[in-house]
Amino acid sequence: MWGWGHFPRDSVAERVSFSGIAQMDEDTHYNKGTDKVEDVVGSHVEDAVTFWAQNISRNKDIMKIGCSLSEVCPNANSVFGNFDLKKIYGGLFSEDKCWYRCKILKIISDEKCLVRYIDYGNTEILNRSDIVEIPLDLQFSSVAKKYRLWGLQIPSGQEVTQFDQGRTFLGSLIFEKEIKMRIKTTNQDGTVIAQAEYGTVDIGEEVAKKGFAEKCKLPSSTNISEEKKTDPGQLVLRNLKGPTPLWGQRSNQSTFSRPKGRLNGRQTLDLKDENDAGNHVPFSKECLAIGDFNLGSNVSLAKIKQDQKLIEENEKLKTEKEVLLKSYKALESKVEQTAQELQQEKATVMDLTKHLKSTLKTHVGTRMKNLAAKIERLKEIRRVNISVRLGNDLSDAIQVLDEERFTTPVSLNELEIIWAEYNLAQEKIKSCQNVNEGNILIARRNEVQQKLCTAVEVFILEVDELPLNKRLETLQDLSTSLEAVYGQASEETNSEEVLKKFYNWKCDKKEEFTSVRSETEVSLQRLVAWFQSTLKAFDLSVEESLTSEDTIDNIDEILEKTESSVCKELEISLIEQGDADKEIILNTYSQVLQKIHSEERLIATVQSKYKNSIEFKKQIIECLNKSPSLDHLLSIKKTLKSLKARLRWKLVEKNNLEESDDHDGSEIEKIKQEITQLRNSVFQEIYREREEYEKLNNLVQKWLPELPLLHPEIGLLKYMNSGGLLTMSLERDLLDAEPMKELSSKRPLVCSEVNGKIILLKGYSVDVDTEASVIQRAAAYHRAWREAKEESGLLPLIFLFLCKSDPMAYLMVPYYPRANLGSIQASMPLTLEEALKVMKGVAQGLHTLHKADIIHGSLHQNNVFALNREQGIVGDFDFTKSVSQRTSVNMMVGDLSLIAPEVKMGKPASPSSDLYAYGCILLWLSVQNQEFETNEDGIPKVDQFRLGDNVKSLLCSLIYCRSSMTAEQVLNAECFLLPKGKSTPNPEKDIKYTQHKEEEELKLENLDKYKEKTRSGEANFD
Repeated sequence: MWGWGHFPRDSVAERVSFSGIAQMDEDTHYNKGTDKVEDVVGSHVEDAVTFWAQNISRNKDIMKIGCSLSEVCPNANSVFGNFDLKKIYGGLFSEDKCWYRCKILKIISDEKCLVRYIDYGNTEILNRSDIVEIPLDLQFSSVAKKYRLWGLQIPSGQEVTQFDQGRTFLGSLIFEKEIKMRIKTTNQDGTVIAQAEYGTVDIGEEVAKKGFAEKCKLPSSTNISEEKKTDPGQLVLRNLKGPTPLWGQRSNQSTFSRPKGRLNGRQTLDLKDENDAGNHVPFSKECLAIGDFNLGSNVSLAKIKQDQKLIEENEKLKTEKEVLLKSYKALESKVEQTAQELQQEKATVMDLTKHLKSTLKTHVGTRMKNLAAKIERLKEIRRVNISVRLGNDLSDAIQVLDEERFTTPVSLNELEIIWAEYNLAQEKIKSCQNVNEGNILIARRNEVQQKLCTAVEVFILEVDELPLNKRLETLQDLSTSLEAVYGQASEETNSEEVLKKFYNWKCDKKEEFTSVRSETEVSLQRLVAWFQSTLKAFDLSVEESLTSEDTIDNIDEILEKTESSVCKELEISLIEQGDADKEIILNTYSQVLQKIHSEERLIATVQSKYKNSIEFKKQIIECLNKSPSLDHLLSIKKTLKSLKARLRWKLVEKNNLEESDDHDGSEIEKIKQEITQLRNSVFQEIYREREEYEKLNNLVQKWLPELPLLHPEIGLLKYMNSGGLLTMSLERDLLDAEPMKELSSKRPLVCSEVNGKIILLKGYSVDVDTEASVIQRAAAYHRAWREAKEESGLLPLIFLFLCKSDPMAYLMVPYYPRANLGSIQASMPLTLEEALKVMKGVAQGLHTLHKADIIHGSLHQNNVFALNREQGIVGDFDFTKSVSQRTSVNMMVGDLSLIAPEVKMGKPASPSSDLYAYGCILLWLSVQNQEFETNEDGIPKVDQFRLGDNVKSLLCSLIYCRSSMTAEQVLNAECFLLPKGKSTPNPEKDIKYTQHKEEEELKLENLDKYKEKTRSGEANFD
């Protein structure tokens, strides 16, 4: 700092906009009256007309402030929380590392802020750590004041270069120089408006002459005119009376002394001004009067002229004497003032000396204490694993991966080749149609099978010798520890390039760390050796004579070196890694993690192959030792044949008794019971037959694809192609069927009872061409249902069988009386809560079909069932028709068409068209009997109905925006995720139970009536 320290450099933030300076001139308020004069020393310049200065009288205050801050600030508390912009803090100036009072001007970030050193006026950007709290006794007003040259302003539009030149010029006039300030007024912000003079030089005039400022219009011209009339001689005297201080702690005193020749130069200028103004009078009027009076006397003219010359010289000498006398008095006053200042400086130096003496008493202890604290901190850092900074953990991981790397077992490659050969042989057998060719393929397959068994055995033995689990555990621990340190890995990178770069980086870092640590160790050992040798110098029992030069003199050098080494190691240990270092480490980590995962995948593959090999070995042994037997299946078929024959005979016997005139009712009832038992036995055997077929199907899929080729008589291939749905043992005449004309008028539809459950038989007319497609479509539907069964949301298919006497295919499905939506809504409509439950199940059914690439194409109110008014399932469709044929039928729900607009325009059906029909049904259930308004395309207008936001949002998506909608998204709609409400009222439940009871009674009544019907006359098929 200036004067009592060094001076901080100006911050960039110190610059002031030119327009703002002009505005400050306009806002100036002038006070009339006598000017107050202050003697100041310039400390900081802001621009060509604005600067900071310190009053000369406060020299001692500056010294006291400096001493107090040097004692308080090093141990003061740091600033916690938010800064107080009105409070005074202690700031560590960056250039001289001394403490000065400052105020916060602006908070730049959490760690940096702009401050002004209030006792000097300059600014600087400081770190938060360089600002501390100071006590209340230092919380007083600033020493420096802000001054502005009177009557001047910065020209508008001034360039930056000229602005800087103006500031530099003003600094050359006022910086560290004694200036006399004639105060004119003070602005509201505390800026003092004054006329500055350095000796005889008007600083404002000099700045204006150079063009760095311009004169501005003043509120009053009185002060200006008075200032112009001021006698220059008076200015000289005034300046001579001002003291020239001796500023403390300055080595170059001549910098602040009055310039040589200033008085003489000024006097010459003053005399010149007086001559120019016509004010110089060589003779007084009295002399002239005497001269005039003596003109008439006898004195000679030469004598008179000589007297006049003497008078003139005498007057001139008197004037010079007065001037010299005044100069002498001024110098005398200045000497007295300088003596007083020297005395003050002496007292200050003595106080400072006392302070230094007291500080020196504890200097060694403080220095050793600080060094010990740093060494303790260094110990902690060295105890902490610094492997992350040098990537030692990554190096260890790379070493583990390279040295103990798991490679693919040799036998695995051979096993893969033989296994592929075995699968190819199985596929050839599966596609073979000729028995003789099949036998050849089977023989080749058996040879490959033997080779495969040998390869599996070798592979199992080799894997048993490998520590797979231990290696996998090591890799998992390694991966977990690295992920805990480095987090998520980046994308894949070039392995060799990354690892090479990491190795070079690690070598450089390790060399740097080793060098720094070695230097620290040497310094500490030297210090310890000094202490050990010093013990002898202070041990009175040691007789050896040691001089102080041998032991003590070099301690300062040793301490300095030790502190430097310790600080350097602390700095290099604590400094954060740069972006380049982090990138190298993270890329290496990513590469290491990729290698770990790659090896883990390889181990998982080997373990999977090992598990499959063990299973293969176990099953192939069973398969080779025990060939598959068809005897059990043939036995079941034989039993079925016998049971069906007995059943047919009993049916004929019952019909004969019923047609006889004198039939016995008890005997007929007995036959009926036998018929029921035989029919149940037939179905039990059919289910057993299905189980056997399923076992054979598994054998075909895994081991013996030749079974359908070698044993075509059992019909295994047909069973497999139908997905386990087709049975050859069931016939239409074995069922006690009742026509259901009210359910369908298009195809035969009969109702029967099997094992106590009501079933429906759907009859389809088929020929040679359509039979295969019917089986294929029904099998695809059945496979989709079998994936989730009850959770599929689909109507299950029980059996599919072909009629031997007629070109008919019959599909057996469960019968749910009056459970379709059409019947329910006609009798007792679903509530909105029930409808949402049902339609969620329907959405699940569509999702199951669409996931299997099946388009329903025939979704309508009579093909959707609501079981118990809460479980919705999707019914099957006409398997004799393709998707386009099914969607060509115009299905309606109320006044709404269920055909999607794009299908009407000729586009093929899609999952989106199913969702359109679904949306129309949901809308129909939500609004019940209200009329629909549609647009030109027949699309209903959803906004006309008052619905919940979630339901309306789903309907809009289904009806208007289906292109990106899926059945799975419908399942997750918010209206289906709402919590369940209260159960339906009890009267509704009573009605449901009553309805169910009536349906059961109707079913029994129909079965009783069936006794009286003949198959030819009454059992019509719709």
